[in-house]
Amino acid sequence: MKYLERRVIHAVLLLVGVSVLCFLFSDLAPGSFFDEMKLNPQISAETVAALRSQYGLDQPLPVRYGRWVKSAVRGDWGYSLAYHSPVRSLLLVRARNTLLLTALATLLAWLIAIPVGVWIASRSGKWEDRLTLAGTSVLLSVPELVVTLGLLYWVVRTHVLPAGGMISVGFDELGLWGKFRDLAAHLAIPVGVLVLAGLPVLLRHVRASMVEVLKSPFMQAARGHGIGRFRLLFRYALPAAANPLISLLGLSVAGLLSGSLLVEVIMGWPGLGPLLLEASVSRDIYVVVGAVMASTFFMILGSFLADVMLVVIDPRVRVE
Repeated sequence: MKYLERRVIHAVLLLVGVSVLCFLFSDLAPGSFFDEMKLNPQISAETVAALRSQYGLDQPLPVRYGRWVKSAVRGDWGYSLAYHSPVRSLLLVRARNTLLLTALATLLAWLIAIPVGVWIASRSGKWEDRLTLAGTSVLLSVPELVVTLGLLYWVVRTHVLPAGGMISVGFDELGLWGKFRDLAAHLAIPVGVLVLAGLPVLLRHVRASMVEVLKSPFMQAARGHGIGRFRLLFRYALPAAANPLISLLGLSVAGLLSGSLLVEVIMGWPGLGPLLLEASVSRDIYVVVGAVMASTFFMILGSFLADVMLVVIDPRVRVE
């Protein structure tokens, strides 16, 4: 458990570091939330100064950070200047939507990458392997933005799937099965983009790990004992290659999460991406910090789950 305790301490320190950097960069950035009010001749400079004082924006950076820490400990995560509400109420719904999108894309990407990666590793050097590597190279060279816009154009032209958003008009009037189908239809394009973005890297890593294991002496001995191919690949080779793949899980969550913020903005998915963009444009500092902290927490959570899996699967990690 000492391994997991160290990882928890590292996660807490990372969150603290990210919060400090967010406040530091926001203080260095030009402008503030009340700058547009200064351009309005009907609003006096004294009124703007009073508003800055009311929200504590006229105080030094360490004081503002200390107030935000106290608010975060209470669970409010600051106060939104644009929405006039605690940041927590804004983050809960948006973070849930982002988590749904990222978790589903991660699950589907790994469900595809593992069996396909194992299969092409067993066909290493043959035409199936070369074709798969060529396909992943093409996907790696295409930016997520191009894939998203291409699928969005296809949807707009064909009307096969919804072109954006999370639910349709009249969603509340649908039955349980109708709500599921409507949500699945809206999830199809953003999840598909994220899967296509993350799948090539996962496939290549699974293939590389499996090829290395299949060349090891113990696998040669297992073949000599007449063990069947399917059992050899998934019962013996895959667990032996699991360690680097489990470590890759945390990185894949981080990559898909960062990609999901862009996809959410383009597709109109009500997640952290549009909220972060709107807050950045309006200079709503505490919403920006809250959205960045929520994204960082999700990345840490994915990495921590990978660490837990390593502890459970690999006894060497438990001994260390």
